[in-house]
Amino acid sequence: MKTTFSLLFYLKKPRNYTAGPVPVYMRITIEGRRSEPAISRECEPSQWNSAAGRMKGTRETVKTFNNYLDTLRAQIDEVHGSMVKGEEEITAEGLRNRFLGKEERPKMLIEVFEEHNKRFEKLVGKETTKGTLGRYRISLSHIQRFLKWRYNLTNIGLRKIDYQFITDYDFWLRTERKCANNSAVKYIRNFKKIILLSIDNGWIDKNPFVKYKGKVKRIPRTCLEENDLSAIATKQFSSVSLQQIRDIFLFSCYTGLAYIDIKQLRRTDIIDRFDGEKWIMTNRQKTDVPTRVPLLPAAIEIMQKYERHPKCSNSGLVFPAPSNQTVNDYLKEIAELCGIQTELTFHIARHTFATTVTLANDVPIESVSVMLGHANCLVLL
Repeated sequence: MKTTFSLLFYLKKPRNYTAGPVPVYMRITIEGRRSEPAISRECEPSQWNSAAGRMKGTRETVKTFNNYLDTLRAQIDEVHGSMVKGEEEITAEGLRNRFLGKEERPKMLIEVFEEHNKRFEKLVGKETTKGTLGRYRISLSHIQRFLKWRYNLTNIGLRKIDYQFITDYDFWLRTERKCANNSAVKYIRNFKKIILLSIDNGWIDKNPFVKYKGKVKRIPRTCLEENDLSAIATKQFSSVSLQQIRDIFLFSCYTGLAYIDIKQLRRTDIIDRFDGEKWIMTNRQKTDVPTRVPLLPAAIEIMQKYERHPKCSNSGLVFPAPSNQTVNDYLKEIAELCGIQTELTFHIARHTFATTVTLANDVPIESVSVMLGHANCLVLL
């Protein structure tokens, strides 16, 4: 692989310099990146030829000094030629370390990924969420398992990651991990962020993702019809847990709130408007976009059932919502008990609100977008 390479000797005056000899430095430049080690020599500025990068004069001491510079140049050229012949990836820092007899410790993928996740964790609640952090942690775990499966390694140098590594990882996600297309593409994107971060920091020079084309497939959105909503609302459940999950799910169908927004919904987010109606006034956690939703009578009735629930009265929360996984597990049972053929997940409630509860009742799509808290909505109620 051809690289642009240049070598220059120059004087570097120290801070607050007034007079006297100045240290001589050697500037190695490869592909626009520099490394500038000192060469343990000094020279008076008046005796230095900046254009030639050498001392002026013909005295024996000057000749000895310039011969030393020529020797250094020849040694650098020899090291550079050796790296080119060996088809090594050449960087200014790597050439300098090879010249000085120091082995440059390569940046390792797992260390960089772990450091990214540690920094990312500190942004939770400020610029990101626990859910996003969780996905990066899973992505790291997948990479570690893939390294063991494919190479029997626990770590790998960033410079060894190439297009084949990416395609093999993609194959592993789809076969060994049995990820669907969209899940596989999202894990690859998490991994790509680490690679781009490494490029920006100068740890690697080429992007192995240049030829990789992973595309998320558009999945048809499912929603419940009115008869399905009625079946869930009127069904009598013997289990208190099933009743609570049913109520939380229906509340989402009537308001369009995502699971995490319902889990965090507080009584202080319910506002009495000037027209006497109750409205939800909050921001979506995912986008931090304002959500403004008028509460239907059915939603108010569900909400009032939990005003005196111990977990709600002590915390100020509207609902005693368990984990998202628990909710989805119970929703499968609810669908079976209600004779609903659709695979029921909590996100279906949000689509049901957008389609069956609002658009089907002639609510303008702009208003629906605002109530859903979409990041690109342009109209405010």
